[in-house]
Amino acid sequence: MSARPAGLTQVVAEFIRDKSLADFPSGANDKAKKVIVDTVAVILSGANSEVSEPLSHYLKRSGETGSSPILGTAQRCGAETAALINGTYGHALDFDDVLSMMPAHPSAVILPAVIAGLASKPMSGKTLIEAQVMGIEVGGKIGHAITIEHYHRGFHGTGTLAMFCGVAALAKTHALDVTTTRIAFGIASSMASGLRRNFGTMTPPLHTGLAARNALQAVNLAMSGFTAAEDALEGKAGFFASYGTKESDPQVAIDGLGKPWIITDPGIALKQFPCCYATHRGMDGVLALKARHGFAATDVVRLEVRMPEGGMEVLTFPAPNTGLEGKFSMEYTAAAGAIDGRYGISTFTDAAVRRPEVRDLLKRVRAYETPECRGDDPLFDTRSSGSRGFVEVDVELKNGTKDRIRVMKPPGHPSRELTWDNLEGKFRDCAGEAKIAETKAKQAFAALRDLENCADLNAIVALLVH
Repeated sequence: MSARPAGLTQVVAEFIRDKSLADFPSGANDKAKKVIVDTVAVILSGANSEVSEPLSHYLKRSGETGSSPILGTAQRCGAETAALINGTYGHALDFDDVLSMMPAHPSAVILPAVIAGLASKPMSGKTLIEAQVMGIEVGGKIGHAITIEHYHRGFHGTGTLAMFCGVAALAKTHALDVTTTRIAFGIASSMASGLRRNFGTMTPPLHTGLAARNALQAVNLAMSGFTAAEDALEGKAGFFASYGTKESDPQVAIDGLGKPWIITDPGIALKQFPCCYATHRGMDGVLALKARHGFAATDVVRLEVRMPEGGMEVLTFPAPNTGLEGKFSMEYTAAAGAIDGRYGISTFTDAAVRRPEVRDLLKRVRAYETPECRGDDPLFDTRSSGSRGFVEVDVELKNGTKDRIRVMKPPGHPSRELTWDNLEGKFRDCAGEAKIAETKAKQAFAALRDLENCADLNAIVALLVH
């Protein structure tokens, strides 16, 4: 009798064990460093966001102490709670990276989970790069195999799928054997959670923090001798069976691991704007039209954003009342760009959203889906809201000017990759939100850019806490 083919959990565990830096494609290290720099930046910015005060109260109420730092603060706690808080900060502004093939935000799960134990287990920059690439590859291929329908069912993939990115990254840093890795994935499979219904509140960032904590907890439990099903991803009543649809296929992940590596193909999108990725092409179009014609908000007769079908699935706040709701509003982001000519962290405060000039312009802003924006995208039905088809922005001005611009890919997409200069500006702004001294921020950025030569990541972390 022939041997039974290995299942996904086994194949994933062997892939994590066997693959290393030497197997990564050309350019992977530089792209991974960009992702890591970007993720550190957004965690710092989250330390001064809406979620920081309630999380500080939560930590105080718990009475927990420990040696793991929370970036951008003077606080320390246990490793698993640090992963929770740093992870929540990482997605607090919706400014972190995007992997549309999942779709989810992987790195704000990976980095907090991996660095949480640095106080007791120092780590080199090379090890972090290896973990980052491995986490994105494994979690991304699992997400791709379960298909976009997982997202359409209402799951927030950052909570349900990016957790596996964290497990894979940790399994690599700890050099776990195959059995322990399989058990860690089994434990984590029972922790998967996160619903899109909570978009526009503080809870989606919490999904990220929970995923980071759960990944670390699952690995810690597996390393401590806890048991779980060793085929939990593909087995009967397992993850794919429970969280997937009839289109979900574990074999797709098996066949796709490292073929090619996600970090270089299709790559990771880094955000230029701190809000839902589905708004970014429309925002880019508004800025381009404003730069072309130099109009003021009062000059606008009509401003329209035409989206592909499904493009507004998560953009559920046409007239937002809070900054968090504004992050999921195509109408508001279009109006804000027309008024300010730029987007920044301050665009998404409650006060900015409630400005009288915004309320006035919203009366002349329309965002809607149309089949015409599908184009000839061959992967339309598998792409997320912010990646499918194209987006068009129309403006009509009081002087009779009418113009339209089409945006295929948003800034920060791998085809429009953020430069190191772009990232340095983003890092500086985010560090400023956390009140990190400019000299320390510069030192940290330089060290992260040279990450492969860092012997102990604690030296960088020390620059990013108070």
